[in-house]
Amino acid sequence: MTQVNEKILKKAVDLCRKRGVLIPTFAQMRDPSTVPAAVKTKLKKADLWDVVPENLFRITWHNDVESGLYGAVNTLEIPKSITGIEARVVGLIGKYFPTGAHKVGAAFGCLAPRLVTGQFDPVAQKAVWPSTGNYCRGGAFDSALLGCTAVAILPEGMSKERFEWLKSIGAEVIATPGTESNVKEIYDKCWEIKKTRKDCVIFNQFEEFGNPCWHYHVTGPAVEEAFAALGKGLRLAGYVSATGSAGTIAAGDYLRTRHPLLKVGASEALQCPTLLQNGWGEHRIEGIGDKHVPWVHNVRNTDMVLAVDDEACMRVLRLFNEPAGRKALAAEGTDKRTLDALGLMGISSIGNMLAAVKLAKYYELGPKDVVFTIFTDSADMYRSRLKELEAERGEYAQKDAWTDLERRLRGIGKDDLRELSHLDRKALHNLKYFTWVEQQGRSSEELRKLWDPGFWEETFAQVPAWDRLIEDFNRRVQGA
Repeated sequence: MTQVNEKILKKAVDLCRKRGVLIPTFAQMRDPSTVPAAVKTKLKKADLWDVVPENLFRITWHNDVESGLYGAVNTLEIPKSITGIEARVVGLIGKYFPTGAHKVGAAFGCLAPRLVTGQFDPVAQKAVWPSTGNYCRGGAFDSALLGCTAVAILPEGMSKERFEWLKSIGAEVIATPGTESNVKEIYDKCWEIKKTRKDCVIFNQFEEFGNPCWHYHVTGPAVEEAFAALGKGLRLAGYVSATGSAGTIAAGDYLRTRHPLLKVGASEALQCPTLLQNGWGEHRIEGIGDKHVPWVHNVRNTDMVLAVDDEACMRVLRLFNEPAGRKALAAEGTDKRTLDALGLMGISSIGNMLAAVKLAKYYELGPKDVVFTIFTDSADMYRSRLKELEAERGEYAQKDAWTDLERRLRGIGKDDLRELSHLDRKALHNLKYFTWVEQQGRSSEELRKLWDPGFWEETFAQVPAWDRLIEDFNRRVQGA
C-alpha cells in the first residue's frame, strides 16, 4: 500500500485543496487532543452528522456532543441490576460518531491509505462499499466529504433507516437478496461490478486490512483508556465483539499486548452459528454478516465463540426502549441515568452485551473483573423494528418486561459457546479457504501467511507509515 501513484495522488491533493479537506491521522483519531486548533474551531460550528470536511476529525471515540469538541471515551456501564452478575460490563458507545455508528472508522481505515498513495482517484472513480449496513453508511459519508460518488451495497432486508439515510446523502444504493446473513450475495455483486464497471473501486471491509488496523490503533487504545478511568484494583478480563467483518474484534489483538491474560470472545447469532458449529441460517441481529470467516479475522487470537439468540436481542430491545421495560428495570434498582442511556444500544449492541455476560459467567468473573464490548450503534437505527414488533406482537406489557428481564438477561446460561483450542482456531482459519480461495480469488499461499503471528504484527505496524503519508498529503493540500 505504500507504493505511490504520483499522477493520481496529485489529482486527490488538488481535489482536497478545492474542497478544504484535510485527512486526520490514526494518531489524531486515537488522541484527538493533537487535532489542530483551526480544525477544533470549525468543529464548534458543525453538527455531528453535517457533511463537512472537519467532521472527518470526529471519527474518534472521544466526541463530546455538548461542547462539540472532545472529552473522555464515550462509555456505558451496564449495572448488576440488569446483568445479574458481579463482573462489570462496559461498552464503548458508537452513536457519537458521524453517521451514528462506529463503522465510519473502519471505512476511513480502508479509504485513507489508498487516497494518500494515489491508489484511488476520487475525481474519476466511484467508491464501492459492500456491507450489511453501517459500514456502507460510513463509506458513503467519507465519500461525500471528498465529493466522490459512493456505491452502497447492502441486503434488501436491512432496516429502512439505513436505506433512507443513504439515499439522502446521494449514494447509489444496490440492494442484494436476503438479510445480514447473506454476505455471498454481496460478494457476487462486487464481482459483477468489477467486471462491468471499470470506474469503480471496491473497498471490501471483509478483506481490507485498513479495517482491523483502524480498530487495533484506535478502538483498542480507547478501551484501555476507558478501563484505566474506572480506577485501580481492577482486571481487564475480557473483550467481546461480534465478528461481522472481523474489524472490531482486532481491538482485542491490541489489548492482549497490554493485558496478556485477557480473554477475547467472538459473538455471533445462534441462528447462524458459523464459527460455533460451521453452520448456516438467517438471523435478525442487524449488521453482523455470517456464513463465512472474514479474511481479516486473526482467529489465532480468539479465545471463545459465543452464540446469542436473536430472539433475546429483539426482546431486550423492547425491554430497554418501551415504558413497561424501563419501569421494570427501575423497580429492580437501575438508576435513572442508566435508564435514559439504554437507547444508546442497537440490536447488535445488545447482542454484544449478552455475549459479554455469557463470557463473564463462563470464566466465573467477579467484582474486580471488567469485560469490555462495543455498542456499535443505537436504537435510533431500529425505531422501525420496534414498530414492527408492536404490530406483530402487540403492546409491550409489564408481564413481558419481567419475563424478558429474568429469562433473557439474568437467565443467560453457559450454553451455546465454545472455548477454542489451538486446533479449533486452526480449523476456523482453514474455513477461509472455501470463501476466499475457491470463490474470491485469493491463493493458498496467502492463506498460509495469515496463520503466521508475524504477519499480523507487520500488518498492524504499517499504520505509523500511513500517518506519515497522511501528514505529507495534508502539507501538499495546504500548499506547504
